[in-house]
Amino acid sequence: MLKVTGWRGSSFKKHVSFLLCIALAGSMLTACGTESAKNPSEQQPTSETVAEASISEENGQQAASGERTIKDDLGHEIQLPEQPQRVFAPYLEDSLLKLGVKPVAQWSNGNLGHDYLQGELGDVPKLDFSGGPPSSEVLLSYNPDLIILHTANYAGDGVYENYSKIAPTYVFNNAAGDVEKSLEILGELLGKTEEAKQALESYQQKANEAKAAIEKNAPGKKVAIIRFASKGVSLMGGNYFCGYVVNQHLGVEMSKLTENENSLNLSLEILPELDADYIFVINAYGQGTERMKEMTESTIWKSIPAVQQGHVHEVSDEYWLGSGLIAYEKIIDDTVKLMAE
Repeated sequence: MLKVTGWRGSSFKKHVSFLLCIALAGSMLTACGTESAKNPSEQQPTSETVAEASISEENGQQAASGERTIKDDLGHEIQLPEQPQRVFAPYLEDSLLKLGVKPVAQWSNGNLGHDYLQGELGDVPKLDFSGGPPSSEVLLSYNPDLIILHTANYAGDGVYENYSKIAPTYVFNNAAGDVEKSLEILGELLGKTEEAKQALESYQQKANEAKAAIEKNAPGKKVAIIRFASKGVSLMGGNYFCGYVVNQHLGVEMSKLTENENSLNLSLEILPELDADYIFVINAYGQGTERMKEMTESTIWKSIPAVQQGHVHEVSDEYWLGSGLIAYEKIIDDTVKLMAE
């Protein structure tokens, strides 16, 4: 083996190292040039990469601010605050409270509100909807940062346009048509998705336990729900408010008269066809007293088997005509209790 020593050896090493560096640098430049040729997009930004970067930056800014863009049932795009603090959602107070949210104002029909919720809403101002939604001037005084309309009927005649100038406004087609789904959406809107999930799971467990109790205590029994109001008497079907809870959630069969009806006008002529083992009676807002008296004092009414067996029960209009899990849970408690008698 050749051993290089001394000054000449050191000079030789430096010379060799210098040549190796030049060779390596050349190889790296060649490789870089080849790779750039294979990936020309890495050399100059295209319109697509600029757009992607812009979208990424916009999403990053949106995530940082906590705001979200969402479409409502009518196709409106609204920009949501991260966690709204001042919410106006008329006729959705039941669901709001289930999520731990108290509104800035509550729905009322004249002076009649959701009586069964007044323990929690007693200090919340009532806004009268008997003549339609309140004006934007009235609503503005409550300074909402999110407005939620439970039905598309409330959004017409320029109401949506006026309300949306006050705060982001979300419109349901019909929130009362599917309370569970509406609660999920409210959870998303209000940053309360976990609360909504827990509320629905708890309700489902309660409904399942109640269903089992009814199947044990009153198997195969039918129910009729009769609503007495100022404008008439109706038989409520299995897809309508309390009927939905009793039929769909508790599995109780309804009178065959409402098989294809959400609600059926009920008269003394039809009354003999009423096939029900239990009858639940609702005096809507206390305005059906005269009609109730007229029907229940008739000989036809007194000849009905359920009446003769003492299976007629007047239930609370406060929550049997309500729309939300709090109302639904109270309906379940009543149904289990009354069908066990």
